[in-house]
Amino acid sequence: MATTSMTQQIVPPATIGMLGGGQLGRYALMAASAMGYRTVVLDPDPSAPAGAHANDHLVAAYDDHASLDRLLRECDVVTTEFENPPAAVLERLAATTRVAPRPASVAVAQDRIAEKAFLVDNGFPVGSFAVIADGSDNQSGIASGTGLSSVVAGGAIVKTARLGYDGKGQRSVDSVAGVHAALAELGGVDCVVESRLDLRAELSVIIARTVDARVEWWPVAENRHVGGVLDLTVVPARVDPLLADRAIGLAMAIGDALDYVGVLAVEFFVVAGHDGDDSLLVNELAPRPHNSGHWTLDASVTSQFEQQIRAVCGVGLGDTSMTAPAVAMANLLGDLWLPSGGDGRVREPRWEAIFDDPHATLHLYGKSQPRPGRKMGHVTVTADTPDQAERRVVALREALLAR
Repeated sequence: MATTSMTQQIVPPATIGMLGGGQLGRYALMAASAMGYRTVVLDPDPSAPAGAHANDHLVAAYDDHASLDRLLRECDVVTTEFENPPAAVLERLAATTRVAPRPASVAVAQDRIAEKAFLVDNGFPVGSFAVIADGSDNQSGIASGTGLSSVVAGGAIVKTARLGYDGKGQRSVDSVAGVHAALAELGGVDCVVESRLDLRAELSVIIARTVDARVEWWPVAENRHVGGVLDLTVVPARVDPLLADRAIGLAMAIGDALDYVGVLAVEFFVVAGHDGDDSLLVNELAPRPHNSGHWTLDASVTSQFEQQIRAVCGVGLGDTSMTAPAVAMANLLGDLWLPSGGDGRVREPRWEAIFDDPHATLHLYGKSQPRPGRKMGHVTVTADTPDQAERRVVALREALLAR
């Protein structure tokens, strides 16, 4: 297939390639299929959720030469549903076909050290941190400028630079000695040490950006994490509108600085500022649709997944208006199938509780094996206010365990 230029619009029945076959890829390929595109997914797991919704599922390693050659032959554009595809794979594909997001953008987001450097170099606000690379403290990465001891003075989190997600590859510490113990537990890999913050809220902004810098965004989401895993999202966020506007502005500026193409999620911490007002710090970037944007499937004119397809194909972006005053989303983890105090057998949750609520929608990802902490699905509830939506979605999730 001839190389598709980055500015050319890609329209059906063109073929879209996808690296990764998880639930994010599943919904993106479902949207692509509904729009008339042909799709090919590359994922080594034969039971990957996206595989059932692709025209072809290449069951192979991400660096499998034959599979990559097939993507190059058949696809007009290749995108990714996770931030950790091998960099060499993206570069190889990008040499002869269109890849979005750009490999350079993904490279920033898949390495916490590169991500911190990008944010600091471009003047975006971040919390105090230190970089531990090759077993030595890198003082240049410490925002406070007073050393590792100040970063951990009020407690800190040690995070692996690569491959950490949903709380994996993280350790909480309260001393320099604790940092070094955590490094040993994590295998001596490169890490970032982040000061623990007194959080007022956790927010995320999801934007979509085309190669010619057209941008759309959704209302700011308010998130709650449990054990490092997203537990609940409420939209719109219950924060000062001026703070929400600043978050959107920062997300758009980050997209510009990355020269980003596709859907990008920016996670923020809200902390007390020096003047007493709430202040924003950038936490992490996700170069793909995001868990906190799942609500867009049920309460937005255009979902984040359809928008991903539109953005990487360079066609017009869809309307991101909400279709309800408020919405809340709760993740459904494998623990629901394995209730505590039971005999260890898998039990289906009581789905009737969700189906009985006309304002609730159940999404299951087609994963056959529930495991503690594994994302198996989610439920969304629309309501008149964010508080109402949150209360109802929490109650519904609790009702799934009723026997």
